[in-house]
Amino acid sequence: MRGHRLLADIRPLRESPEYRRLWVSSALSSIGGQMTTFAVALQVFQISGSSAAVGAVGIVTAVPAITVGLASGVLVDSVDRRRLVLVTSTVLAMVSAGYAAQALAGNTALWPLYLLAAVGGAINAVNAPARRTFMPRLLRRELVPAGAALTMLSGYSAMIAGPALAGVVAAAAGLKVCYLVDAISYGAALYGVFRLPPMRPDGTVSRRSLAAAFEGVAFVVRDPALRGAMLADLSATVLAMPVSLFPAVNADRFGGSPHTLGLLSAAVAVGGVLGSALSGPVGGVARPGRAMLITGAVWGLAVAGFGAVHGLAASLALLAVAGAADMLCVVFRTTIVQLATPDAMRGRAGAAEYVVGAALPQVGNFRAGLVAAASTPQLSAITGGLAAVVGAGLIAARLPAFVAYRHVDRTP
Repeated sequence: MRGHRLLADIRPLRESPEYRRLWVSSALSSIGGQMTTFAVALQVFQISGSSAAVGAVGIVTAVPAITVGLASGVLVDSVDRRRLVLVTSTVLAMVSAGYAAQALAGNTALWPLYLLAAVGGAINAVNAPARRTFMPRLLRRELVPAGAALTMLSGYSAMIAGPALAGVVAAAAGLKVCYLVDAISYGAALYGVFRLPPMRPDGTVSRRSLAAAFEGVAFVVRDPALRGAMLADLSATVLAMPVSLFPAVNADRFGGSPHTLGLLSAAVAVGGVLGSALSGPVGGVARPGRAMLITGAVWGLAVAGFGAVHGLAASLALLAVAGAADMLCVVFRTTIVQLATPDAMRGRAGAAEYVVGAALPQVGNFRAGLVAAASTPQLSAITGGLAAVVGAGLIAARLPAFVAYRHVDRTP
């Protein structure tokens, strides 16, 4: 019986047909999204020959995502969230079609790719917070941690399957087909959402005003569980995000082989998949705030270790540990945000979570690159990882209420 408890809890998939359809459709769409991420990076590099130009894709995605994300929660809390996701998913499918169109036209300029990335980042900043309100409406309270772990499992699996499939497709038929597959995969995403019941916010519907936006920010800052969760994630990602260091580390240690670069990128996702598959115990964690700080510290130590070691096997193993720790940290963060937030505020809390969890890691990658340019990639990883450990300790010392936090379900 112990072994069964160690494995991922699949009761959300068994008990809720709506969640099951949403999970399957989102998993398929995520694979398409990863294919586009792969294709954009490769096309930008083919056009420019510059790693800096590739890194700029993250910045042009993050800036509109942060800007729109800070305001999108008010919209999410004032409309039928199901209908909103149908609209935003349709627009995202059109963005993927735009990528395909420019590839078919033989585009050799960077600005269309940057423009499409910026539009996609802005629309995702509305789509993602709205989607995050679905899970607590579809699952029993005690199954929310398991649902979050399953969502992470599909996401990390897509990070492995998407680029691998994109590499095969790009070699056989060109980047344009990668983009087309992504556009078509949105059909699955639309189907999963279309079959959901209406998802209007419970309680008093938020007015679309600047005051409502400030109310959401004040709620997150005032609540020790939400404030601690956001700070813990920021400490881990802004201080110790290592992805931008992979090309330089690969060149310094492993001769710059594209094969080993692919292994470094995949190792984090493999760790996330393993962590998700063995996530059975997460639902029984009594103090998720403390657990989030511990997993954030493990992430930091693993990243610092990656900067210090030299062998390929050790590097991959440490990145896999980092991926597993990151997966668990995100599951605890998601569960805290979902269960510590009343439904009428979930859009605004989810928007803040999206900015912290999806947009600001790009700032962390930029920070890592700057430190590496001023010193070495290895020193950037070591100092960033150790800084994340110190950050987790400071949050634990300054926010004891977050460390002691136990789940209180605020779902009406």
